[in-house]
Amino acid sequence: MKGLDSSTIVIDHLLRKYKADQKWNRIAIEQLSDEDIVWSPTPESNSIANLVAHISGALYHWFEAAYFGAPHIGDRSKEFERGLQMTKEQALVLVKKSYDSVIQVLEIIKANPEKLLDQPYLNFPTFSSAGLDNQSTVLEMLLHQFRHLSSHTGQIIYIAKMRKGKLVWE
Repeated sequence: MKGLDSSTIVIDHLLRKYKADQKWNRIAIEQLSDEDIVWSPTPESNSIANLVAHISGALYHWFEAAYFGAPHIGDRSKEFERGLQMTKEQALVLVKKSYDSVIQVLEIIKANPEKLLDQPYLNFPTFSSAGLDNQSTVLEMLLHQFRHLSSHTGQIIYIAKMRKGKLVWE
């Protein structure tokens, strides 16, 4: 690691971790049926469909909209709607697309590490969400989402194991 600055180390670590979460979600979901994707352990619990919709919504909000200027189209309440319908194929496509967006941001930042300190929400309407606000840096957003999304990856794997028992890992 000699010769690497701390920003390069952080970016490389986050790239590995986001790619790993993308992989674990994909492997778990591939082993499920469409019925498994919409099943929830209790009426109050989220299904894998809800969790995938939430991952997609969070990454879209924090990276597609903020970093790439995509329009804000999220509907957070729909992410957690009971009975949300989604096929296995739709879940796989959403997981790939969602994680690909944050990985793309990290690849851009890897070439320009100073962008870790950018504040892409400065010119947006005032907001505060889960400890992030208009003053948040890209680094804060990346770290927050990594912690947040890893918990949802764990939930997806847990639900998949509830449905299938033992999962096969590549």
